[in-house]
Amino acid sequence: MTTLEKGITPAGTGYAGKTWNILGQVYFPKAVTDSTFAFETNSEPGQFVPVHVHPTQDEFILVQEGVLDLKLDGVWVRAHAGDLVRMPRGIPHGYFNKSDKPARALFWVSPMQKLEALFNKLDNLADPAEVVRISAEHEVDFLPPEAND
Repeated sequence: MTTLEKGITPAGTGYAGKTWNILGQVYFPKAVTDSTFAFETNSEPGQFVPVHVHPTQDEFILVQEGVLDLKLDGVWVRAHAGDLVRMPRGIPHGYFNKSDKPARALFWVSPMQKLEALFNKLDNLADPAEVVRISAEHEVDFLPPEAND
C-alpha cells in the first residue's frame, strides 16, 4: 500500500525526481498514493492524447497555463487556465492542444489503479500501436481514431 508522503514537489520536477516522456509530452508525477495519483503534463501546440476511457478511475484536469480542447463524452469543450475538468470513470475523453502556445495542466485520478505502472512502461515508447496495447493491459482503453473527430 502506498501512502501519501508529506512535503512539496517543486515546480518543474517530478516526485522522487521522476519524469516521463509519453509520445513527446513531458509528464511529472506530483503525488503518488493508492487512493490518488497526480501528474503535471506539458503539451506543445499540436500535441494530444486521443479519446480513451478509464473504466475504474475518476479523472480531473486543472488547466494551469494555456488552453486545452477536450472531447468529453462525444462533445467538444474548451478549458482555459484555472478551469477544472471533471471526467467520471467510464466517460470517453481525450485532450488536444489546438492552440499555438504550450499548455500545462495538473491531472489526477482516483484511485491510482495501474496508471503509474502504465506511465513507467510508456516512457520513451514511440510506437502508438504499442502504447494502445500496453494501455489496455493497464485499464486505459483507447477508442477508434474516428472518436477524435
